[in-house]
Amino acid sequence: MNAQPLEESFGDPRDIENPLGFAQILAADERGELLAAGERALDEWNFNAEFVPVALGGRLHGLDDLARRIRTVFRRDAALALGYGVTSLMAAVNIWASGSISQQQQAAKLLLARQRIAVGYHELEHGNDFLSNELRARRDGTMFRLDGHKQVINNCARAAAMVLFARTNDAPGARSHSLLFVDTRALERDQVRLLPRYRTSAMRGCMLGGIEFNDCAVPHDSLLGREGSGVQTALRSFQITRAALPGMALGILDTGLRTVTAFATERRLYSTHVSELPHARNALAQVFVDLLIADCFARSVARGMHLFPEQASAWAASVKYLVPSMIEQAMNDLSIILGARFYLREGAHAIFGKHYRDVPVISLGHAGSTACLLTILPQLYDMACRGWKAAEAPAALFGHGEVLPPLDFSRLRIAGLDQDALASMLLVAAESDYARPGEEAIGQMIRSLAGELGQLAETARHMRPADRGVEASAAAFGVAERYPLLLAASACIHTWRQHRAHEPGHWLAGTEWIRAALTRLTQRIQGHSTALPREVVEPLFVELRDRVEHNRSCCLDGEPLKG
Repeated sequence: MNAQPLEESFGDPRDIENPLGFAQILAADERGELLAAGERALDEWNFNAEFVPVALGGRLHGLDDLARRIRTVFRRDAALALGYGVTSLMAAVNIWASGSISQQQQAAKLLLARQRIAVGYHELEHGNDFLSNELRARRDGTMFRLDGHKQVINNCARAAAMVLFARTNDAPGARSHSLLFVDTRALERDQVRLLPRYRTSAMRGCMLGGIEFNDCAVPHDSLLGREGSGVQTALRSFQITRAALPGMALGILDTGLRTVTAFATERRLYSTHVSELPHARNALAQVFVDLLIADCFARSVARGMHLFPEQASAWAASVKYLVPSMIEQAMNDLSIILGARFYLREGAHAIFGKHYRDVPVISLGHAGSTACLLTILPQLYDMACRGWKAAEAPAALFGHGEVLPPLDFSRLRIAGLDQDALASMLLVAAESDYARPGEEAIGQMIRSLAGELGQLAETARHMRPADRGVEASAAAFGVAERYPLLLAASACIHTWRQHRAHEPGHWLAGTEWIRAALTRLTQRIQGHSTALPREVVEPLFVELRDRVEHNRSCCLDGEPLKG
C-alpha cells in the first residue's frame, strides 16, 4: 500500500477550512493537544496496522515503505505521528523480537483494534543508563510484583498495555534486567498510580506521563523472552526504530524546505526576489541536496535491515545519529532565510516554527546521538581491524522497487558480524570507470571518499581500549562521526548509479545532484562548509522550484502532495 490514499484523506494542509490543515494543527499545538480530527483520520486509516507484521494481520513488511507512508503524517505534525502511534511501534518491536506467539497475537489484536501500547524505559534520574534503572520486578510464585516508577512515557495514561524495562536481579551487569508486556487495564488500581503529565516546549500535543507501582502483581507470563534478556532484546529492537524513525522524520524537513522555498520565490527584498539572492539560492540548494542525502541513507539502511540484519547494528546507529542532525542543521539554515517570520506562531509560515521546535526531539527518543556513537565505536574498531574490502551487494539494498524478504528479528545482532556491505560498496564504486561527460570529477570524489575509509580504518585500529566505550575521548567520538558520512556517501553513489544504469532519463541519473551530495559529505568529513559551485546550484534550484510549484515532495521519490 502506498501513501497516496493517506495523503488524499488529509487534504491540502494550507487550506484554512481543512479540519486537518496546518491552521488546526497549530491551534491544537497552542492548546497542548493532539489534533482530534487527525486522530480520527488515523483511526479510519487503521494507522496502527502499519506497525503489525503482515503475518499477524497488519501492513508491516518493508521498513522503507513504512517510513515513506508515515512521512505523510510527519509532514503535517510530528506530534500527531508520534503521539498517535509511532511510540506503539517502539514498544511493539520488543514483542515482535522476543515475545511468545500468544504475546505477539495479543499485541497485534490490541493494535489492530486501534489501542495503544506504551513503552517504559526511562527513569529520569538515570537517563539512558539502563543498567542503573531501579523499577523492580520480583518473583512471587506465579506472579511478578512491581515496585518503583517510570517517567516520560508517551501515552502512559491512555495505553491499553505497556512494555516495561525492569530489574529482576540484584547482581550488576546486563543480565539483571528483563522486559515485561503488561495489560495495564488489568492492574489493581490501588497498586498503581499515574503521575502528572509532563509539559514540554516541543511536541506539545504528546501526552508524556509517568507511572508508579506499589507491590503491583502482574502474571508471570508477562515476561518477554528469558528472564535477564531485557537489555539484549531492547538493543536489538532499537535497531528497527533507529532505522525507521529518521526516514519518517524527513517529512518535517520536506515541509520546511517547501515552505521556505515558496516564501523565497514570492518575497521581494532589495528590489529582487529572495530566491534570486546568491546566498539564499545556494542555501536552498544545499538543504535540498542534504534532504536527498538523508533519504538515500535512510532508505538504504531500512532496506538493509531486511537484507543484512546481522550487519545492521552499526548502520542503524549511524543513520539515527546523522539524519536527525542533518535535519536540525537544515531547518536552522532555512530559518535564516525565513527571517522574522520564523518567530511568528500564526500566519502562512507558522508551521515552520512548529516543525523547528519539534525537530530536536527526533534526535532523542529512547537513544540520543551519544548513545548511537557509543554503539558505533566498538564495532568500528572491530571492522577496522578486519579491514574493508570491495564486495558487491545486491542492487535491492539501494533500489526502491525490489521486493524485500520479511523482517527477521531473530537475525538481529547487538554487534555486527564480519561483513559491512554498505561500506564495502563504496570501494566497489571507487574501482569503477566514470568516463561519461561530466563524470570525471565525480569519479575523483568517489576515489577520495574511498581513501577516507582507508584512513578511518587506520585511525580506528589504533584506538585505545578506553576509547571504545563510555569513557571514550572527544577524538574517538570524532572518528565515529566520520563513519556515518561514508555510509551515506555509499548510499548516494549507488542510488545514482542505479538510476544511471536503468533510468538514464530520470533526474536522479544526472550528475548535478550527486556531485553536490558528494561535495556536501566531503565538506562534513573535512569539518568545513562552503558554497556549492554555481553550475550545480542552478539545476538544483530549478528542480526544487518546479517541485514546490507543482506540489511534489522534495524527497527522492518526488511524489505528488496535496499542498
